[in-house]
Amino acid sequence: MKIKDLRNGMRRVDVEGKVIEKSETREVRSRYRNTLLHVATATITDGTGTIKLTLWNDQINQVNVDDTVKIENGYVTSFRGEIQLNVGKYGKLTVVE
Repeated sequence: MKIKDLRNGMRRVDVEGKVIEKSETREVRSRYRNTLLHVATATITDGTGTIKLTLWNDQINQVNVDDTVKIENGYVTSFRGEIQLNVGKYGKLTVVE
């Protein structure tokens, strides 16, 4: 699937793109468990468009600028008026060699 075709609410999304930007890691408190989680955002492109990819905990160190990443079984949400790609519990994030 191409990034330009992604829409809010889509599920079971498979997409591949190059990381062109990565934010600083920040801490957020879990809504469900009283624990601190680490979150960062990577911006990825496939030539048809760009989208922000939400990275949690261990995923943050897996991904660097200029890496090509493949997301399998991801989903798309809207956060602060901007659509974002999420890996989620059932998705898979792979850095392509």
